[in-house]
Amino acid sequence: MNRCRKPLDALLPLALCLSAGLLAPHALAQSPLPQTQNEAVVGGRHFPVGTLRGRLTVVQWPEIRLDGQSERLSPGARIRDPQNMLVMPAAITGQTLRVNYRRDAAGLVNEVWILSAGEVRTKRASADRPLLNFWPFAAASGPRDDGKTPFDQLPRYGE
Repeated sequence: MNRCRKPLDALLPLALCLSAGLLAPHALAQSPLPQTQNEAVVGGRHFPVGTLRGRLTVVQWPEIRLDGQSERLSPGARIRDPQNMLVMPAAITGQTLRVNYRRDAAGLVNEVWILSAGEVRTKRASADRPLLNFWPFAAASGPRDDGKTPFDQLPRYGE
């Protein structure tokens, strides 16, 4: 019984990795940065695309007022201060703060960034647009159905 390995047997795992592309040079490259809206030009932070600007007041967790309207924080909501540290909602109860925020798929506010003075001065979209991009009741143009239109007079697909 021969217990010595042959030289080719030692190279077999390396050859398998190279053929599978696991050690290919392109696999080691870093992925590009995610697309962001940049407040960093004024000394701020990078915020994800789709964040909105508003005024936040924590009434009593999870109830908040966002631009004067009652809203709710999602169960896993994160609130960050200007130094990007987590803030507990009880610490800012009753204060009205300028924030950037994002919603989750259910429409609840799930990420909030309290803004510094430099970040407040930069332009950003606000909450005066619909909740979701495909919100069916937000279109101002096109035919509307009041519930009394006969079926044969409803608009067809593509009209």
